[in-house]
Amino acid sequence: MTVCAIEPSAGPEDEDGTAPAGCTLTADGAYGARLASAGDSWFPERWTLDGPEPYAVPLPRNQPEEPGTEVQPMGDGRVLIHRVVAARHAFSLLYPTGPGTGELPLGAVECADATARLRLLPPAPGGERAYALAVGPRSTSVWLVAGGAFGPERLAELPGRCTGGVWLDRTGRLLALDREAGGRVKTVVVDLDGGGEVSPLLQIAAESDDRLLLADLDSGLLIVRSDAPSPGQDRLGWGVLGSSLPVRFPECLRLRDCSVTPFAIQPGQVLTPESCAVALRLDGPAGSWVGVWRPAERRVHHLRAPEGWLAGTGLWTPEGVLRLPYATQAVPCGVARVSPPGAVPPEPTAPVPEPPGGRGEHESPAPSAPSAPPPAPSAPRPVPLREAPLGRLVTN
Repeated sequence: MTVCAIEPSAGPEDEDGTAPAGCTLTADGAYGARLASAGDSWFPERWTLDGPEPYAVPLPRNQPEEPGTEVQPMGDGRVLIHRVVAARHAFSLLYPTGPGTGELPLGAVECADATARLRLLPPAPGGERAYALAVGPRSTSVWLVAGGAFGPERLAELPGRCTGGVWLDRTGRLLALDREAGGRVKTVVVDLDGGGEVSPLLQIAAESDDRLLLADLDSGLLIVRSDAPSPGQDRLGWGVLGSSLPVRFPECLRLRDCSVTPFAIQPGQVLTPESCAVALRLDGPAGSWVGVWRPAERRVHHLRAPEGWLAGTGLWTPEGVLRLPYATQAVPCGVARVSPPGAVPPEPTAPVPEPPGGRGEHESPAPSAPSAPPPAPSAPRPVPLREAPLGRLVTN
């Protein structure tokens, strides 16, 4: 059986340096920003999404942008732009000024190592600040590039190469990163207001690669990617921050001949992480479409994506409506509203013996008081998230 590959979160650009097809949304979904095309040239475009009808505002400058240029919306409607100019990373804020585009330069970052790669991190809660990650061959730096008092400021430096980037609180203080060190990838948390203090967050097994993809601040639901249950093969799993629930790896998320990328979690489900709907981008031979999955269910709902969907972009309303931005020639700025089937409460079932060959949904057993020395495990097992020291410091 050929199963799907679990893709990491979308990066700022494709491997060939071309601009991504999607756009970036603020944490509250009020604004979006993307590079739009006009023939063979590219220009920034801001989307306003919190009104009765979405609309786009083009923000071109005197010359077209390079296809690898990054843009990110801010909470006040301005758009942060990241350009690479003569090996320097320059940052500015763009805003509409009647018929033209205003630009406020913020400064530049020059990496000490010419091979280092710098990219914007996902939009921070509040929308007042923006951050970037500079990844070198042996260390990674976190930069504040917008919202500071004196231009770009380096806030933390971590040994090892880091990827990802997930916010774990509403103030933009706790940032989760996937750090590669010693040949393995583990998720750590950086306290940006605490001098860059680093704490472990996700360490499922000693020999596994463990990454955090998404986190919901209301329910504490975490979506992870790890090869702990199937060494050498990445699997999607879920856990709850600060809880004794184990990490679980549902079989229903292993789809034949396609890749699966989670991109949004339904907010507002306080204390009920199992009922949170998770939006998935599904890519296969037939193209791209949308999947919806909930931890309480053992199935994925498959939904047709709107024409022109900015693939991998979308957000949930607390009521369970999935909003998917799209752009076509007829509708250059649109948002499709999709209402997937509601959550079905699981029926209580009697315990059944584990079938030969393992469980249908891989999980780590919850810890219990030891009565005798346990036998040595024959294979790495996922470790409950509650054993991560930072788990108790973050409230749901």
